[in-house]
Amino acid sequence: MRRLVLILCLLAAPAFAVQPDEVLEDPALETRARELSKGLRCLVCRNESIDESNADLARDLRLLVRERLVAGDSDEEVIDFVVARYGEYVLLNPTTSGSNILLWIAGPLMLITALGLGAVYLRRRSTGAAPEALSDEEESRLRELLKD
Repeated sequence: MRRLVLILCLLAAPAFAVQPDEVLEDPALETRARELSKGLRCLVCRNESIDESNADLARDLRLLVRERLVAGDSDEEVIDFVVARYGEYVLLNPTTSGSNILLWIAGPLMLITALGLGAVYLRRRSTGAAPEALSDEEESRLRELLKD
């Protein structure tokens, strides 16, 4: 029974990141805030969303998102505001526009290049000329060397 309680607590740990005083009274706005928070990176924890992080900066970002929503901003306006303030690094799923397109293309391009180079290498290696047969002189010399 203790293990089950422990497992449930560990699974619910991210839910504890949002403090009770942060929760908005309007359930629709709170749902939007939680969805937006899941897509924003905690700048302290790096690979956690601000929704899951207990860092003070994550709390400040959660409050900022909620303030913008209460002010009447759309989801896109809130994201644009946060990105303008902290840069695209704050997005857990970066955009595929601008200079980021190079990052999105680089991985598959390097894989294709490596596969192509590997294929060329294997083709050259397998189509190498067969070794020439030994001449009569070379065969006799080899026999003499092997006898010794």
